[in-house]
Amino acid sequence: MSATCNTIAVVIPHYDDRVRLRRCLEALAPQLGADVEVVVADNNTPGGLADVATPDGVRIAVESRRGAANARNRGVAETDAPVIAFLDSDCIPMPDWLTTVRGHAEEVGRSALVLGGRVDICFESPPPRSGAEAFERVFAFDQKGYVETKGFAVTANLVVSRETFARVGPFRDGVSEDVDWCHRARAAGADLRYAPDLAVDHPARADWPALKRKWRRLTAEGFALRQASGGSRLGWALRALAMPVSVLAHTPRVVAASGLGGGEKWRAFATLARLRTLRMMWMLNQAATGRP
Repeated sequence: MSATCNTIAVVIPHYDDRVRLRRCLEALAPQLGADVEVVVADNNTPGGLADVATPDGVRIAVESRRGAANARNRGVAETDAPVIAFLDSDCIPMPDWLTTVRGHAEEVGRSALVLGGRVDICFESPPPRSGAEAFERVFAFDQKGYVETKGFAVTANLVVSRETFARVGPFRDGVSEDVDWCHRARAAGADLRYAPDLAVDHPARADWPALKRKWRRLTAEGFALRQASGGSRLGWALRALAMPVSVLAHTPRVVAASGLGGGEKWRAFATLARLRTLRMMWMLNQAATGRP
């Protein structure tokens, strides 16, 4: 644990993605000051992180248990600042990100306030966009919608007081930890709010295999969370059968999406249909077997 008196602790979970971690830290470095401590909580990356330059004020802590939830919990334990800002290692904080955290710190520190910041999609390759990239441009990281309609915020860009975190408890591994933690926080009396001025960029998944891995994990974690909260397998099966219908319901979002050409919108729609069909199959198997 840090022995200094800081105002803000930035916790960055990481596993085996040195290129994006370097980019994240390079964007964060000019914003650091004596009031900030930063911990990269690494999930035992093969070969370690000795080749990753860490700016002054940034430390690396190793968490041997796999999973971003365990890494985030390690980062919290390694710090002592009263305000905790969670940032994912593949995100690029905007140049004013820490200034914005500082601006919210007093309110977060004196109240049970949880802030979910804006997460914008960026691209790591030139156009035209693949189906996965176009899909993520339309559907990924709708933080405002998550906060205002679903009652959670993704932990890629989340700010909370240490007092509130201690009252709610640590992230739980094996479930959708951001959904689970935010729902527990709200049940404990926390106020969840969207902060559009607190912004980071997140790269879109570049191709179908990467997008499929993401949603296979999210579907497994979603089923585990449903089981943990006492939801029925029949209800999960009914949700699965609604997946094809949801393709039509979400088609207007594809049509109205900005920044995509006609061919890219078609690829986004085709990826939406393909992914929802696959999720239906995964979910029906989960409902039938009881295994994530």
